[in-house]
Amino acid sequence: MEILHSKIYGQDYSGTPLLVFHGLFGMLDNWGSFGKEMSALFPVHLIDLRNHGKSFHSPEMSHDDLAHDILHYMEFHKLEKCNLLGHSLGGKAVMQFAIKYPLKVEKLIVVDIAPKAYPPHHQGILKALQSVDFEKITTRQEAEEVLEQYIPEKSVIQFLAKSLYWTEDKSLNWRFNLKTLAEKYSEFVSNAIKFGVFTGPTLFISGGNSNYILPQDEFQIKQQFPNASIVTVKNAGHWVQAENPTDFNELVKDFLSEPKDH
Repeated sequence: MEILHSKIYGQDYSGTPLLVFHGLFGMLDNWGSFGKEMSALFPVHLIDLRNHGKSFHSPEMSHDDLAHDILHYMEFHKLEKCNLLGHSLGGKAVMQFAIKYPLKVEKLIVVDIAPKAYPPHHQGILKALQSVDFEKITTRQEAEEVLEQYIPEKSVIQFLAKSLYWTEDKSLNWRFNLKTLAEKYSEFVSNAIKFGVFTGPTLFISGGNSNYILPQDEFQIKQQFPNASIVTVKNAGHWVQAENPTDFNELVKDFLSEPKDH
């Protein structure tokens, strides 16, 4: 059984560990400064999802697969109960896990994603990534120039370029498994979380400039997460933690420090 790759901060602290999962095309390094700040309070595990970062590659990529990975990770690290935080695709993973294994979750934080199905909306990014031919491209600069032909936002290009790395045979490649992510895209983006209920304390954080969580999503959120509050962070889009880290980190700290029956 393969175990997800992680970086653990604040291991010596007592308290419920926080497991953090990034979004699609991301990796644990995106959460480095957040992890360091939070680790002054409790242990923090920054984790690469399957087919991302330094975690294993697999042809499977359903929400259930992602939930099983979290279970195996907790068993491997002998963690009885955790707080979970997931952004975007990572949010889908932690929602599915909390519904399947509610006794293993103390508190749940879901960042800028709802439990609903989303229409496909990364086609441009997938096309851009698939257009980078690593047999012809020899520098990061050249890879970014290809992406620029398809993606207008500089911040998105910089985010994707973080996953470029030099392989052992000295060629460039993506850390994420582009083949599986393209093939299984509809399984993890265009599918809702399976119906089920997690009654533990839950915080949904949405970006004020993002449209991933809409007012009409509150009904479905409350059906599956009846103990959820939904808070909007101003001056932030989909990457809430990067665009307004001060307010985001404060929200997380407050939520995790509240007594459970608050």
